[in-house]
Amino acid sequence: MAYNVDKSDAQWREELSPDQYAVLRQAGTERPWTGELLDEERAGVYTCAACGAELFKSGTKFDSGCGWPSFYESVDPAAVQLIEDKSLGMARTEVRCANCGGHLGHVFPDGFGTPTGDRYCMNSISLNFSAEK
Repeated sequence: MAYNVDKSDAQWREELSPDQYAVLRQAGTERPWTGELLDEERAGVYTCAACGAELFKSGTKFDSGCGWPSFYESVDPAAVQLIEDKSLGMARTEVRCANCGGHLGHVFPDGFGTPTGDRYCMNSISLNFSAEK
């Protein structure tokens, strides 16, 4: 898929921290319970840490108990790209930023008690947060 933001590997390495690069560009995962946005409770919007695209609104965030920020839906279905992921010997659905292709995490159909039944399990390091003013 062609993305609106198209940068070389060298450009991404220059712009992102080593940890951000490992997650956003190499589909890594941060350790659970370590992300800065896990306990964020203010109203606002979550954006892609690589390109700034709006991804999630705070009103869709919920405490899933999984150790990563969880949301029950994206700000717009077109804001994220869902890709089948059969790594690690299991079938999962990877979530990428549709604007730049940055790896955000995975979505699971176990968001029990949410309006959609989905749990977008996102890496904090893949996101930035802007509080409402």
